[in-house]
Amino acid sequence: MKRQRAFRSLGRLPKHKFAMLRNMVTSLIKHERIETTLPKAKEMKKLAENMVTHAKKGTLHRRRLAARFVREKPMVVKLFEILGPRYQDRDGGYTRILKLSKRRLGDNAPMAIIEYVDRPGEVRAARPPQKRKEAQNLKEVLQSVGIQPLSNSEVDALTNDVGEPME
Repeated sequence: MKRQRAFRSLGRLPKHKFAMLRNMVTSLIKHERIETTLPKAKEMKKLAENMVTHAKKGTLHRRRLAARFVREKPMVVKLFEILGPRYQDRDGGYTRILKLSKRRLGDNAPMAIIEYVDRPGEVRAARPPQKRKEAQNLKEVLQSVGIQPLSNSEVDALTNDVGEPME
């Protein structure tokens, strides 16, 4: 009886395939946007989102699971210190795959860009998560993330210490 496979073969042996996917996930964490072929991007999406889920949980066990998969220790730190808190209010859908119109020269493979959503400098903003839509104003959003907004007197004190406010 034919069973479904968890991953595409991608024309490689399993050890080579998972080594390549580990390298690609590490590069995605490092650069937050990489260009690759469409099938590789689709396979990598599962693994990259799983790493962000580990980072959101933030426990020691999850950190060790992520460290087993990610190749570089500084990228594990970035995953848990930057990416995990960034997606704390998002319930999945941390990555986006954009298909490119031009195929690769040589083998005519369909190309794609895979990137994290809600990153600084992105071209197209992601749809805000439901939790962020329900908040009425900026103060509620900041408090839900754990940031205390400054009062007017604190803002005035900061501008007096520094000089002119930045524009």
